[in-house]
Amino acid sequence: MRLDKYLSHLQFGSRKEVKALIRDKRVRVAGDLITDPGYNVLPGIAVEVNDAQADGPLEVDYLMNKPAGVITATEDPTQSTVLDLIRPHDYRPGLYPVGRLDKDTTGLLLLTTDGNLGHALLSPNRHIAKTYAATLAKTLTADMKQRLETGIDLKDFTTAPAQVVVLPDTDGKRIQITITEGKFHQVKRMLLAVDNEVTALTRIAMGPLSLPADLAAGEYQALTDDERTDLDNITR
Repeated sequence: MRLDKYLSHLQFGSRKEVKALIRDKRVRVAGDLITDPGYNVLPGIAVEVNDAQADGPLEVDYLMNKPAGVITATEDPTQSTVLDLIRPHDYRPGLYPVGRLDKDTTGLLLLTTDGNLGHALLSPNRHIAKTYAATLAKTLTADMKQRLETGIDLKDFTTAPAQVVVLPDTDGKRIQITITEGKFHQVKRMLLAVDNEVTALTRIAMGPLSLPADLAAGEYQALTDDERTDLDNITR
């Protein structure tokens, strides 16, 4: 990444102001004084401004608790996107959401600058499990549950057997459902196919990642080293 772009994303000023910092000989990369704003900064290389470390990695992975009302996209001319929730200091070029959640669906969403990781997680050949907490319009009957666990013909494809847990003390109207495909509107379509309807949907897990109970809607946090390692292990 260009040095001026890197420092601008770390909130050291506008691109013009950052270029002035560099040309004024106030920036070092790996200990060397750099005066070229276009100097290519490699991941992991130490950058200093005014002899102080410039914080922030070039590559980032965030786990977000997506709120309702925003779309899963990098940009949109009329609607708020999940990237609008990223603080400027945390943004990096190339950051994007892995997969998508509907505008009214909430919960776990991974955002990363690692295109290879995102591609691997979305590959249909890997069968990455995704678990949702769903509130239903009607009680889930034993027959409905069996059909979901057998596989549903949705015309354009037949779902793999889902894992379904009916939560206690909910009159059968709250379930956890785990699927491995992640097609467009899949959980909602599956429930409609068994004569029921999803009224609220939250993704609570994807692969080894789980939605932290204390992560508020609209907030996000960097993946821990262990979480990133777990993702790497299932996508090799």
